[in-house]
Amino acid sequence: MDYTLETSQLKQKLLKTIYSLQVKSFTTLQSASPVLHSQSGIGMVTQHQVHQLADKAKSLCGDLDNIKNLLHYCQDDLVRQIPNPTGSRYGGVSGIHCSLDGSIYVTAESAPWVHVLSSTGHTLQSLPCQQTGKGGSVFLPEDVTVTRMGMVAVADMVNEAIWVFNPHTNLSKREWIKIRKVGSPRGIGVDSMGKILIADYAQGQVHSFALDHTFRTLNVHSVPNLQGPRYISPVPGGGFVVSEECGDVKVFMSSCKLLCSLSSKYGHQFGNPAGVCVDKDGSILVADEQRRTVHLFPEHGAPICLVSTGLRRPAGMACSSSGHLFVADTVENCVKVFKYCVRPRYRPTNAGTSCADPNQTHRGGGGMVSLQPH
Repeated sequence: MDYTLETSQLKQKLLKTIYSLQVKSFTTLQSASPVLHSQSGIGMVTQHQVHQLADKAKSLCGDLDNIKNLLHYCQDDLVRQIPNPTGSRYGGVSGIHCSLDGSIYVTAESAPWVHVLSSTGHTLQSLPCQQTGKGGSVFLPEDVTVTRMGMVAVADMVNEAIWVFNPHTNLSKREWIKIRKVGSPRGIGVDSMGKILIADYAQGQVHSFALDHTFRTLNVHSVPNLQGPRYISPVPGGGFVVSEECGDVKVFMSSCKLLCSLSSKYGHQFGNPAGVCVDKDGSILVADEQRRTVHLFPEHGAPICLVSTGLRRPAGMACSSSGHLFVADTVENCVKVFKYCVRPRYRPTNAGTSCADPNQTHRGGGGMVSLQPH
């Protein structure tokens, strides 16, 4: 069968199936609601039938969530490779942060630099990581983020320190300010409240603290009992996600209480989870260093493999509001950019109505798709 015709027919069948479910559930609700509200019992309906219908509805809702997610995302769509701006002299890229304006902040193993790039990979600025003062020694940033005030902050595992670059001084002064000493800082992020988050690898903790205008740390709080925390990412609604080496990925609420682990919630087995990030829809994305994959964990539905091939050793990861995923590949010493979110070509105009118009026709990539029943 011609691929275009087959695709068109599959689209038509899918739309008809969803429409049939919508119509049937709506008409049943219209019929059942007044009866259930006007009488004391439930007629001849048995308890077993109610439980059976509830179980089937739960399963069907899960299937619909999965269909919606699979339509929304795409797999292995590599659109660009950005080489390490530092070159091959140092180790491969490891830390990455994507700001709201689309700028990318990159660090590399054993390289005393933070590079600021455009979304297409052009170098906008390079910040040498050197302590203030004549003859100041260099330090090696493990990971990078940007504070709510627009200041670059890095985790320095070798010197057991967190550094913030003060943008209000002359760049030639190379003014990095050591704001806190931490046992073994691996990953760094900033939560929705503006607090800095630190994954303390050797201590098995996540530290969070605020930073005032004089660079003093305030309201320090620590979450213990983690197994080698590596990378950390804020959750838009509050809280954070942290990956554990050779273990799990855990989600914490804004109160720093454990919400869930992804392995238990989704029944997913990780190899060695590395970079994590959370997109604007609240979906959690996890790079697995051992399996060389990236999976997306939606709020509703089963996990989706976004990247199944093309990665050698994924490390840090970030995602943009435009639906692009930035993965630091340490072995190939570059940032790989994947398109993972499919943008719809139109938006339904009848979103507020109870049921879709059965005579509505949609135009898709595979031809005309009619919702009119035969």
